[in-house]
Amino acid sequence: MSQDDSIRTEGQGAPADHHPTPMLDELESGPWPSFVSGLKRLRDNADAQYAPMMNDLLGQLEHSYEERLGFWKGGTVSVFGYGGGVIPRFSEVADKYPASKEFHTLRVQPPAGMHYDTNVLRQLCDIWEKHGSGLIAFHGQSGDIMFQGCSSENVQPAFDELNEIGFDLGGAGPALRTSMSCVGHARCEMSCYDEVKAHRSVINEFLDEMHRPALPYKFKFKFSGCGNDCVNAIHRADFAVIGTWRDDMKVNQDEVKAYVGRVGRKYAIDHVIAMCPTRALSLNDDDTLDVDNKSCVRCMHCLNVMNKALAPGDDKGASILVGGKRALKVGDLMGTMLIPFVKLESDEDYENLVALARRMLDFFADNALEHERIGETIDRIGLPMFLEAMEIEPDPNMVNHPRTSCYVRTDDFTDEAEKYFERKAREAGLDVAAD
Repeated sequence: MSQDDSIRTEGQGAPADHHPTPMLDELESGPWPSFVSGLKRLRDNADAQYAPMMNDLLGQLEHSYEERLGFWKGGTVSVFGYGGGVIPRFSEVADKYPASKEFHTLRVQPPAGMHYDTNVLRQLCDIWEKHGSGLIAFHGQSGDIMFQGCSSENVQPAFDELNEIGFDLGGAGPALRTSMSCVGHARCEMSCYDEVKAHRSVINEFLDEMHRPALPYKFKFKFSGCGNDCVNAIHRADFAVIGTWRDDMKVNQDEVKAYVGRVGRKYAIDHVIAMCPTRALSLNDDDTLDVDNKSCVRCMHCLNVMNKALAPGDDKGASILVGGKRALKVGDLMGTMLIPFVKLESDEDYENLVALARRMLDFFADNALEHERIGETIDRIGLPMFLEAMEIEPDPNMVNHPRTSCYVRTDDFTDEAEKYFERKAREAGLDVAAD
């Protein structure tokens, strides 16, 4: 460090060319790690070409806190052949903070299941230190690796080097967004299908929709291997695939007894039995467990707490939900059950999943209003019309608490339920007339 660099401003304890950041400094005083410390580390790396950019970024952020206004505006920045994948950010106070006048973000698709080795991580960091700010977030809500802070002239070179090591840009704008899948069957005993195969099968099919935005608004696929939903698919994905099973959960009574003996009966009752939302569990006097499987809603709590004693059943598959999202036009929406159970084992099963995704994307592109998620489209046109368009038979599992819903008359629901059970009986080869 030069003599000039070592000069400290009075009361700031920082080099003279560093912007004073008293308000940001306060964010470092709490008990938790602060993003400000990370930004300062990048700023203080004097040998890095991005240090001036990070210094001006901190200065602009402090200015924003002082004025209680944001000073970023959008624009158009992309790479050759793509229409999305880059979030443009141009500073409105570039005259005061010229080094950070452009601070674009590249959204990059992670590996399915977010599996990396250390060599790949080092290559990613080296590329971004060379072309960007060095600031990386693993991962955004859509699953992207967020490479934050890049000038317009460096966007293309950064993408080219990322592409050379096998990475592609993700989605941005009114397009299919980057997908997410949990670590799944690679490490988790709760996994009920091949999440990585489902993820790659769908995204590889629809890359054009991701790179060339042409939808009314964003559309997200997410894949969770069980009801724990580690990628927040149920409430954040337009198309959520959630692993489940339709036979009885497996119970190892010896492990149940060992668990109860370890934690005590009172603890087991208070923290497992009483926590079951449908009261499907009961603990016997001999410390064995009874499970009312027809009442089980796959909330996963008991399996998580007693993970050696309980496990998913053998008849595994997935539920498909549609329309989960955060607040926009009609507020937050949880995913609506579309298909209660589908097997995901053979290549044909995954081809059928892709075909359903294609029908839904086509329907969304043709029928949604501008800036409208598919959950809001269904809310606007009604679930029956959506099911008809998807060529999916109505199922009682699609309706939550039907007899307390003001949208379903009791008589109508009973009639439809009887038709449903008759259809299921015919499919199973049962003699309906005999009943």
